[in-house]
Amino acid sequence: MSVLEMKVPSPGESITEVEIATWLVKDGDYVEKDQPIAEVDSDKATLELPAEQSGIITLKAEEGDVVQVGQVVCLIDMDAARPEGASTPAAEAEAPKQEEAPKAAEPAKQEAPKPAAPAPAPQTYATGAPSPAAKKILDEKGIEAGQVSGSGRDGRITKTDAELAAVPALGGSPSTATGARTTTTTKLSVLRRKIASRLVSVKNETAMLTTFNEVDMSEIFRLRKLYKEEFAQKHGVGLGFMSFFTKAVTRALQMYPDVNASIDGDYKINYDFCDISIAVSGPKGLMVPVLRNAENMSFAGVEANIKDLATKVRDGKITVDEMTGGTFTITNGGTFGSMLSTPIINPPQSAILGMHNIIQRPVAVDGQVVIRPMMYVAMSYDHRIIDGKESVGFLVAVKEGIDNPVELLMGGDERKGLGL
Repeated sequence: MSVLEMKVPSPGESITEVEIATWLVKDGDYVEKDQPIAEVDSDKATLELPAEQSGIITLKAEEGDVVQVGQVVCLIDMDAARPEGASTPAAEAEAPKQEEAPKAAEPAKQEAPKPAAPAPAPQTYATGAPSPAAKKILDEKGIEAGQVSGSGRDGRITKTDAELAAVPALGGSPSTATGARTTTTTKLSVLRRKIASRLVSVKNETAMLTTFNEVDMSEIFRLRKLYKEEFAQKHGVGLGFMSFFTKAVTRALQMYPDVNASIDGDYKINYDFCDISIAVSGPKGLMVPVLRNAENMSFAGVEANIKDLATKVRDGKITVDEMTGGTFTITNGGTFGSMLSTPIINPPQSAILGMHNIIQRPVAVDGQVVIRPMMYVAMSYDHRIIDGKESVGFLVAVKEGIDNPVELLMGGDERKGLGL
């Protein structure tokens, strides 16, 4: 018998373990070569695990297990033939629905001649003892074990049962709440746990400060209105806000190189390239794919690369390499309606720019009050290597690029600057 041992592949050089997030097949299923059989979470991304060969699969790890890179997680019997009439997973999922209908009708036929039974009690109580963890929780809540229904073996009260148990009202009278009061407890994915750990470490290990400014989006609105159709026709992508901000940021980074640096122990590392991390919201959380050498990209190049990376994030196809590195991050909370925020640095980077929503506001221009589309921008930075002068100067340089994009970002020729 030829049996293939499927091992966890390495998602990247710095990753040594992953978590089995979801098995997409069941033990004993027949799988086809390259069929996705599992989703695994690393500390950087969620990846699909494809079957290396066709055959009958035997699972060797459970959902939620943390496994080492190179560890065997399943076996595939390659000699096994595809079962005749074997259905697809989608068809199998529908099968129980077809069988449930007649079964549901049987009890009704059997109970029809019987006299009506008295209504059941609103709740049954288990006589099983609570586990040590459950007992501690019940004691803290002041709940007697006999008042809790146990879901464990022989009615044993589990930790989850204790966590879900409602605290009785004063005097022992039933609660008067009438709405649903269920709770759901789920384990954080290894990706979410890693993000949480990194965010806390940033707050604890950096001297993070935030400086603010505002930008006038009038010129960008004008350029997009005037050229968006021609730009899309020629380049195949839309002319969005992110290309303007990316170009403004790379210009400012070259003016203030310490913002484009990181700390490594007692050393400062300066980069002569601008790898811009773009925060993208995906089904597994916020991801930060990287635009490599963004300082050399055209407007169309920035837009095309952002579109490609964002699509990969939302489809769950982004790779670890595409999110590794980055010297500076841009995040746009304005897409969700945020007016102002203090973004958290993406380590080991030393600074991050936060964009926000655009609001028509009255502003003073040449002694006159006019209505302009305005946006607040925020820059959080590590004060250990970036001084206040550099941080403020950098953000002013970004503001200047957005306020006056034709002169500062397009070389004075808006059509040529947009590649038209």
